[in-house]
Amino acid sequence: MADLPIPVPDDDAQVAGLGAAVKAARKRLDLSIAELAQTAGVSLGFVSQLERGIGNPSLATISKLAAALGLTVSQLLEEPASDFAVVRAGARYSIPTDPRLPAAEQVVRELLTPRGESMLQVIRSTLPVGFSNEGRPFRHIGTEAVTVLQGTLVVVHGERRTELGPGDTATYGCSAPHWWANGADEPTVVLGAVSPFER
Repeated sequence: MADLPIPVPDDDAQVAGLGAAVKAARKRLDLSIAELAQTAGVSLGFVSQLERGIGNPSLATISKLAAALGLTVSQLLEEPASDFAVVRAGARYSIPTDPRLPAAEQVVRELLTPRGESMLQVIRSTLPVGFSNEGRPFRHIGTEAVTVLQGTLVVVHGERRTELGPGDTATYGCSAPHWWANGADEPTVVLGAVSPFER
């Protein structure tokens, strides 16, 4: 039997994919090519060529573009998601937790959107009785909306503290420190949607 050929990555296709991702992210932020170039500290011609799939950008340049677009390098480089995807109930990805944490801090987090998706993530979280991450608040770029499906969720965002019951939803920017606590005598189930764009 003859050996099968080993697929070789198509550099032109990778540059074209990167250029398309840069252009899509720039348009979402309503930036002109000149504005993106100035923010990233690169030339206007370079951005224009890249968006047309031309060039050989360095990792340092890609990092500058990603930062200017409010994205990580991995978000900018990952394969674009399909325009239609289904995640079956039995095939949800469970986001790992730190096994060193006590049982009361072991939140079960299930990703309901595809793993490669970066523009929007929907996560179903089940918080055990007594859960609180006050000592380890979250802080990252993005916007989050959380809806309580069962139980009571205490949300502290900066200096604000609120309590949500079933059906209640809170939306907040994630660059401010924020943390959750289960305010019920039963597990609290939360449906959260996270976008990398700050509100």
